[in-house]
Amino acid sequence: MLGGLAFYFLDIRAPLLWGVVMGMLSLVPAIGTGLVWVPVAVYLLATGEVERGSALLLFGLFVISTIDNILRPILVGKDTQLPDYIVLIATLGGIALLGVNGIIIGPVIAAMFISAWEIFAKDQSASGA
Repeated sequence: MLGGLAFYFLDIRAPLLWGVVMGMLSLVPAIGTGLVWVPVAVYLLATGEVERGSALLLFGLFVISTIDNILRPILVGKDTQLPDYIVLIATLGGIALLGVNGIIIGPVIAAMFISAWEIFAKDQSASGA
């Protein structure tokens, strides 16, 4: 969302589209939103739009990336004990199956499945099967 707003205020074409793309890519750990705003900032700098390119680069580095790295642990939760790739797959699968609600429900179902699998495996090893 912040990336889309930055694109809007910097008068970059299709800010809503790029904001949605950045929102989806924010699910990719570490490099997510940077896949959109970094090439745009480099393009702006390369074409002589130094002020706009620098503004996007600074905003991306210090606001978009920082917020993404702060909010991800809060929204996904450090205590889920799920690897990032499982959260990504579960979120995308949840969105595909359930729409917007799948953003939350997908990872919850994945966590419940993994917990049930661990309980089943522990019971099987305890019973000697």
